[in-house]
Amino acid sequence: MKWCEISIQTTHEATELIAEIFNDLGATGVVIEDPELVNDYITSGKWDYTDIPIATETEVVTEKAYLAVDGELEGKLQTFRQEVKALEDRGVSIAPGIITTSELADEDWSDTWKQYFHTEKPGDRIVIKPSWEQYEPQADEIVVELDPGAAFGTGTHATTSMCICELEKLVQPGMKVFDVGTGSGILSIIAAKLGAKDIQAVDYDESVLKIVQENLEENHVENVISVAQSDLMQNVHGKANLVIANIVADIIIRLFDQLDEHLAEDGTLLTSGIIEDRIDDVINAASAHGYGVVKRMESKGWACITFKKQA
Repeated sequence: MKWCEISIQTTHEATELIAEIFNDLGATGVVIEDPELVNDYITSGKWDYTDIPIATETEVVTEKAYLAVDGELEGKLQTFRQEVKALEDRGVSIAPGIITTSELADEDWSDTWKQYFHTEKPGDRIVIKPSWEQYEPQADEIVVELDPGAAFGTGTHATTSMCICELEKLVQPGMKVFDVGTGSGILSIIAAKLGAKDIQAVDYDESVLKIVQENLEENHVENVISVAQSDLMQNVHGKANLVIANIVADIIIRLFDQLDEHLAEDGTLLTSGIIEDRIDDVINAASAHGYGVVKRMESKGWACITFKKQA
């Protein structure tokens, strides 16, 4: 089978949204070439040797996806361009937005793309491992097995990795957790492995729920996590000690309207997916509902903010 490589040069802000478009078109995997991330690896000491130079231009991210060359390809390419234009129309910065396509030699992309995904340790204890790699956990490390798929969230993006670091500190044994906009289910899985016992994972996109369930079963946490389609917390039940919302600023702002009804007394809201330009908007919305900032982290143009109800 022949494959078409679709590549777009875009911004950090648009990365997740474009990945979702690719996935909706049926791409098996999405490759994100982020010079900021490569710089981090070069300076982290994780590589014994590399001749890759430090990038000086880090604003442009290149995203690639691979679609089968068949009778549906032209329509999918047209849809991709239309969806990218729709993002621009909604005010999302896409620039430079250069889209290119090329046909690859006949090869098994379903195996070839795996070279881009490896075991990562985004926190102090949590290790994210794809199924095709072997890893022997050290000391108190906790391994989550997760393959890249149609639902966003594998632990490498700054928004997710910041959440993981905070979950290591926030999750207490036996606590109740709501994961709003669960994506791949990664944060729910981590909460379960850290000791939470009653977790409700919800997402507006019903198509991701099957993937979430598969990921729960792969990690043997399906007995403590329930999965449901929900617009924010419309379909969650009771009050949680911890609400996780790794989504986008506009949705987090809407979430505050429902928070009092679903967050326990002295409970915590952990938010991420907030671009730096929208930090003040989210904090102001929180304040208007009586919530104050407990902790704020920033990485690569994104923010992760923890809130609690003010006395």
